[in-house]
Amino acid sequence: MRTYGRTAAGVVIVLVLLFPLYWMVNASFQPSGALLSPEPALLPFGGTTAGYREALANQGPHLVSSLIVALGTVLVSLAVAMPAAYALAQLRMRGGPAVIFLLLIVQMIPGIVMANSLYTVFSNLGLIDSYLGLVLADSTATIPFAILVLRAFLISIPKELSEAARVDGAGYWRTFVSVIVPVSRNAMVTAGLFSFLFAWADFLFAVTLTTGGVFQPVTVGIYRFVGNNSINWNSIMATAVLASVPAAILLVIAQRYVVAGLTAGAVKD
Repeated sequence: MRTYGRTAAGVVIVLVLLFPLYWMVNASFQPSGALLSPEPALLPFGGTTAGYREALANQGPHLVSSLIVALGTVLVSLAVAMPAAYALAQLRMRGGPAVIFLLLIVQMIPGIVMANSLYTVFSNLGLIDSYLGLVLADSTATIPFAILVLRAFLISIPKELSEAARVDGAGYWRTFVSVIVPVSRNAMVTAGLFSFLFAWADFLFAVTLTTGGVFQPVTVGIYRFVGNNSINWNSIMATAVLASVPAAILLVIAQRYVVAGLTAGAVKD
């Protein structure tokens, strides 16, 4: 009975947590203005896809922009974090603990402070309203976390693998490319996934470093779309659903890699 009670409590908690997600999907199929009625429908019977058509027409380019920025952030983060984590975990690097402590401190800096500082720098470099500027801005937040995640995994890799490669004549770079990278797939997928999710959901850097004249990510697009369509909640909810789909699909596909990557460095024999 105790087990059944815990299971029932768990089911109730999950239903409560998932209800906003369900309501978002339900509202996206409701006719315009239906949600403003005293008793909105709990099920999307007789629903319409007009909200999705309007959302795609208005937010389609913004979804593509967010996808470009998120993928660029993943590439930059892994290109910098993977060699850095290899040096901190496998090589005898002077000042390694100080670097790790510095990475932890960097993650404590408020995002608004970084956004204001980056705006001044990027304005002088001509990187405002550019994909490169937004990718570099998001990478400043994702690289430190990616280094810590990858380092935790690389520490668990036996150093005998690197030493065997060195005995065979491979240098540090060849050892890194041919030995370390192939066995670090799960950790790289984990770090890349978190980098993608951060860049995809970023609003602070996006609204600070873009003016909307050239392009704007979907987070900023939703923000401005809500301001201009405070009555058409079906379109607003449809936009939110469309913005959630890529991240949800990526999480489902990469779930087993994420679990393996997060737990691989937790226990060392």
